[in-house]
Amino acid sequence: MLEVRNKVRRTQVAVTLVTALLCGSLWSSSASAEVIQIVYTSDQHYGISRKSFRGEKKVPAATVNAAMVEAINDLPGLTLPPDDGVMAEKPVGWIDYVISTGDIANRMEGTPEKAPMTATACFELFMDQYGKGLKVKDKEGHPAELLAVPGNHDMTNAVGFFRPMYPARDDGAMRTMTEMATGKKPGKDFDPYARPITLDREKGGLHLLLMGIWPDKASRAWMEEKLSAMPEGEPVLLFTHMPPDLTANRLTNPNGDHGLNPRDGFENLTPDVASVNTTVQRPLREHRELAAFLKDHPAIRAYFHGHENYNEFYDWQGPDYTISLPTFRVDSPMKGDVSAGNETELSFLLISADTDKGSMTVREVLWNTDASDTISWGQTRTVSLKGAEK
Repeated sequence: MLEVRNKVRRTQVAVTLVTALLCGSLWSSSASAEVIQIVYTSDQHYGISRKSFRGEKKVPAATVNAAMVEAINDLPGLTLPPDDGVMAEKPVGWIDYVISTGDIANRMEGTPEKAPMTATACFELFMDQYGKGLKVKDKEGHPAELLAVPGNHDMTNAVGFFRPMYPARDDGAMRTMTEMATGKKPGKDFDPYARPITLDREKGGLHLLLMGIWPDKASRAWMEEKLSAMPEGEPVLLFTHMPPDLTANRLTNPNGDHGLNPRDGFENLTPDVASVNTTVQRPLREHRELAAFLKDHPAIRAYFHGHENYNEFYDWQGPDYTISLPTFRVDSPMKGDVSAGNETELSFLLISADTDKGSMTVREVLWNTDASDTISWGQTRTVSLKGAEK
């Protein structure tokens, strides 16, 4: 009888252990199911060279970007730092998205005798190295999705510049990004101004909104439509090329026939006509309009941008200090304000967002720490995804 009771007890213990293991496995899966991880980079600038990289001189963008793609591919096996952030001290494990916010091509300033790499060729190289070279996968084992929107160089190549370029125009990169965003091949009458390149994605209760250049009027109208259709309280991350305090020269020339000319120096990168008449003036109206939009849409929890080519975590408060939005500026592998002179400062960002806990950690990944393939962690910042009341 005692032997029977012992057998029953052992069976109960075994069942309890199996149940605990299963519950633990399910809990672990559930607890991490809402963590979305994103690699964020910008300003690949194919078509130019770095002064030096890993012991070599005048190293082309293809070589440098290939090394950064290798670093991204190595991320899943790394352990996150003990910074008390999301997933701290755990393996990275997976990547859901890899995002570039433009200047994939360099501006085609040149001559027939010294012709630059065209925008079309630059984007083809980007798609070869990033589109085919990235091996990171999401938690389900699917390839991480590559998302790209244009920067000022990509747009300028398509619409022209106030200084000579050769060729004068090449809209190949913009056409391909438009096709990637819409699923439709642009026709012969393609107009880079007609439809801003925008992308939206949702995963695990986190919404991503991506747009080329800057959140201009057309892009804000698109965001308004997307935001109004989202579940209440769902956090949104905004990705674009330019910082929120856009400089006037990126807007459409308000003078004369609104054309491109070296006298005025406007670049006509967005259909929004500048509220100021010179490029040295601060376009306060545009900054105030953006600040008002962001204040009216607190679901947007953070703003990510490139363009200025260095890593910085800061709060954008608008021209009148009416908001305080966590903002993250990312480095360039080719034109870094700091890393161009010190290659050990080369970096991209890893974003880990836990929508269950309402928290997001952004970490600087220093991928060339000792001018080799050694990776280390740089700056880190954790912010709330819960937002605040309007």
